[in-house]
Amino acid sequence: MTNVSEKEFLKKLLDVVAKLASIAKAQGSRYEKMWDDHLKEFNDNPHKVRQFPLIEENFLKDIDYRIKILKIVEASQADGFYAIKSILETLYNSYFNSDLFKNKFSSEDQKMIEYMVAREILGNLIQYNKMDHDTVPLKYNIMARNYLLIKLKGQMDVEILDNMKKLNIDINLADLNKVMDDIVADGLINKEKQGENYFYRLEKELNLSQEGEKQFNQGGLRAIIQWPTQFWRSFYNLREINVTVDESVKHRDFLHQTLSKSAIQGFGPTNFVIKNLVKYYEKIKET
Repeated sequence: MTNVSEKEFLKKLLDVVAKLASIAKAQGSRYEKMWDDHLKEFNDNPHKVRQFPLIEENFLKDIDYRIKILKIVEASQADGFYAIKSILETLYNSYFNSDLFKNKFSSEDQKMIEYMVAREILGNLIQYNKMDHDTVPLKYNIMARNYLLIKLKGQMDVEILDNMKKLNIDINLADLNKVMDDIVADGLINKEKQGENYFYRLEKELNLSQEGEKQFNQGGLRAIIQWPTQFWRSFYNLREINVTVDESVKHRDFLHQTLSKSAIQGFGPTNFVIKNLVKYYEKIKET
């Protein structure tokens, strides 16, 4: 890989920030419209993704402006996390208990949708799930994490427990099996005793009825639960600045250590990069 100069790196950083500004505007506006159309009556104050108009020339030439914009990017990253949390909280705490939901979907479809939403959002965003696993009831979280494994080959309770511990969820085996009994009662899985443990197999796939599928698509619910994954994979991606800078660049070691994290997608690594780029340019300003 060819080393890049300070000027070349700054141009790459500008391109990334411009990309993030575009995503925040497009996806933030889409989120707000979906919310107004479908969830406003259940929560009229969701966390929104702040937008940040960018003056490219100022970003290149004015270090104070550059630091200011990077701080806004950092705040916008946090907004994205809490916007996803707003979706989950509103669905599980309000929408799924509402007459609107119950009148629109059959009782069987209602049950499926509650599992489907967790699987779509928490199942796709493992990193998010490690950071926030209290918003969604545990039984849906367990199926989000283990559905495919249970479907493909079945899972022992100890294997499921191990998977949940990887999400930083603190639960013992006895309590896990109590939650699994709730999932068995919902008709999704069955269990059998194997020695001292239980083995779980899939009983029913997460499919909706024909009418339920139609309502799920036309009513906007599918678009709402797809938004978090689409936003996460585009906004928390800084791979364009995964570069090596010239030896002559000031505070090169600090910058190199920071940029090495940009190879990894997701909120944690990208938030680390932006926070430390703020520190980097504050160091530059002091010298």
